[in-house]
Amino acid sequence: MNPIDHSPLGHATQYVDQYDASLLFPIPRFAQREKLGISQRLPFLGADLWTAFELSWLNARGKPQLALAHITVPCESTNIIESKSFKLYLGSFSNTRFGDAAEVQARLRADLTEAAWRGATVQSSVGVKLIAPEFFDQEPIHELDGLSLDRLDLDCDRYTPAPEFLSAATEEAPVSEVLTSNLLKSNCPVTGQPDWGSVQISYFGPQIDQAGLLRYIVSFRNHNGFHEDCVERIFMDIQARCQPHKLSVYARYTRRGGLDINPFRSSFPQALPSNVRSARQ
Repeated sequence: MNPIDHSPLGHATQYVDQYDASLLFPIPRFAQREKLGISQRLPFLGADLWTAFELSWLNARGKPQLALAHITVPCESTNIIESKSFKLYLGSFSNTRFGDAAEVQARLRADLTEAAWRGATVQSSVGVKLIAPEFFDQEPIHELDGLSLDRLDLDCDRYTPAPEFLSAATEEAPVSEVLTSNLLKSNCPVTGQPDWGSVQISYFGPQIDQAGLLRYIVSFRNHNGFHEDCVERIFMDIQARCQPHKLSVYARYTRRGGLDINPFRSSFPQALPSNVRSARQ
């Protein structure tokens, strides 16, 4: 049986309002990575940047408290965390008393780290940052920087991943470009629900044919895959077909169930992008 069959995704669910870390459901990354030809040595660095919009708990006197949470899961971790299980886990905080926000943050960090690295002997901590309500208005909205591919007027007729659309001018001098599109869409591999996203592709190398790249992005429209898997597939396809010297792929998906997931993958060490939401998020 596929491990995802045991998750709460796609099943009727009882919502728990008392803290329960066992609700978290990790899914091993290796199965999908094997399909992409990725071995134990990863060809990229990066992380999955989550935003949790529905986090609330009770203080010691029973008064509800709330916060936003920015969560950073290293791409080297053994597992992704299935998003519905993450939602249920966060919901379990709602009628649970904690001493203060620092205790909640520490609990989140410990539980998410255990789930992300379950089965591994070496671990690095999942990052957790809580934003208190008095700082909500400092949370910016910003679109992905770069030249929009969506300006191109072209025909599209493929809606399953078509890496053959990708090409680059390998005989010409290398260029440095940052390209974006808001036309990324894929579907949940279990429920079939649509996942809407935007993608930013930064590279240095042979100039990538922009029309082909946009057609390639559009070709994910009927594809069934988790956010993390889609970004890694885009990274691997561009790397193989266009041979950039440097490459990073960053996608920001609209939220579902109070959570958004924003994977970032890069061929070289660099700072993670700021977890700044777009207007659609």
